[in-house]
Amino acid sequence: MSVELDPAELGFRRPFDREVTETLKLINNNSSPVAFKVKTTAPKQYCVRPNSGTIQPNDSVQVQVLLQAMKEEPPLDAKCRDKFLVQSVLTSPDQDPNVTTLWQQVEKTAKSSISEKKIRVNFLPAVGASTNGTLSSSSHPGEEQPPAYSSPSPQFGSPAPVASSSTPAKNSSSELGRGGSSSVAEATGITAAAAAISRSIPTSNEELQEQLAAAKAQIQKLSAQVQDPQFRQRKAQQASEKVQTVVQQSNESGVPLQIVAGLCLLSFLIAYLFF
Repeated sequence: MSVELDPAELGFRRPFDREVTETLKLINNNSSPVAFKVKTTAPKQYCVRPNSGTIQPNDSVQVQVLLQAMKEEPPLDAKCRDKFLVQSVLTSPDQDPNVTTLWQQVEKTAKSSISEKKIRVNFLPAVGASTNGTLSSSSHPGEEQPPAYSSPSPQFGSPAPVASSSTPAKNSSSELGRGGSSSVAEATGITAAAAAISRSIPTSNEELQEQLAAAKAQIQKLSAQVQDPQFRQRKAQQASEKVQTVVQQSNESGVPLQIVAGLCLLSFLIAYLFF
């Protein structure tokens, strides 16, 4: 006969970013010693101590089952598909006390005498949390294929490393730094332009009078140059030189004489009217 299990299912309570341990009690109600062995479908995720041994008649053994820390917390509505398998077989005092050797002999000679009991695993919410998200984990739909069980490690391992978020934070800081630098540069340019404009605008009547006086002086200077005959003559000479240059270029390029004469007349009128 097989051993009795207490509890019939293993429930691990969140959070899973750390190790979570549950106790499984194996009870031998037989009149003979019983050898047992614990297997699981996820040997890398669980540690069991002890994962094999012998239970004396009307005695029990407590097995510590440790769920190692996870890198990512599974969703609240996620169904745990992990399972455990407890195998047991009746022994006698004259059999080999070495459990490993005993199981090797039984699997070779009397495999049909091995009793098996399956244990399901449930992910439970944290203390005080709603249980709505874990209803699906307690359901037991039919299995299309039997799961593959393996012996878990008998030793308790250290927690799995938790993924760190320092790198994204650094990247975000650097991106913010670059965006902040460009914004500061734009603000500095705008401030400089505004300062230059404000400096050019007179802020008092005295500055306004000074700017008006400078503008009048510049106008008088230009008027004197226009009325100066020598200045007009220089402008006319420059216009004549331009006409000659145009005529020469037209002769070389074959431009009609009428166009050349029109250009000369236009240049003369411009020099006369404006200078």
